[in-house]
Amino acid sequence: MSDLLKKAKEAFQKNDLKTAALFLNEIIEQNPNATEAFFYLANVFHVRGELGKAIKAFQRVLELDSNHTDAAISLSVIYNDIGKYEEAKAIFEKANNQVKNNLHQGVSDPHLNKKFSLKHYEIAEMYASYGRADEALFEYNKASTLDPDNLEIRIKIAKTYTKKGFTSKAFDELKRLKNEHPGYMPGRIAMGLLFYGNGNIIEAQSEWQNVLSREPSHPEAQMYLQLSRTATETTINF
Repeated sequence: MSDLLKKAKEAFQKNDLKTAALFLNEIIEQNPNATEAFFYLANVFHVRGELGKAIKAFQRVLELDSNHTDAAISLSVIYNDIGKYEEAKAIFEKANNQVKNNLHQGVSDPHLNKKFSLKHYEIAEMYASYGRADEALFEYNKASTLDPDNLEIRIKIAKTYTKKGFTSKAFDELKRLKNEHPGYMPGRIAMGLLFYGNGNIIEAQSEWQNVLSREPSHPEAQMYLQLSRTATETTINF
């Protein structure tokens, strides 16, 4: 059984979905309660776009293991994609509470945290698209806490502060990002844009020049530096 599951996982990782499905169905025929086989089969259906089958398979996983948070998150994402927002919210909140309980007990799964982070990020983006900056900021911060390696979220937080008119907080966020991750070029680009937008041209150029000293062919740094030097009245939005 474990050998078949291993082969199924390998086929899935190679995007050989047909072979993966064959192995997974064979496992399920032998053991109708094979939770992980149903989980990977659900993912096969999801990738194929067979959402009805994916939903049923993820539901079967949760019948077998109500604490299978990966399945719960995946099911929540599908429901959200097809417009069943209440169902998506209910499943997500239940899974989220399970993760919180695990954290209180000292159990932390980085893989799961990243999945939850992505969900919070998607919610933040939705709020941001409707101009609801406070809610967006709340969700971006949740996403960043769950996945601190995703540095792009930090830039989103700074941009949201700027939209709210809290420029000093935006600067503080980007300064912390630059100090903690000096080699993260998008952070320096963003800092330059924020300087430029506030009329600090020399500081902006310094940030972009710093990027070019590290990556001489960096297209954004080249473009912004050129614009800042040649245009008399240029608006570059952060």
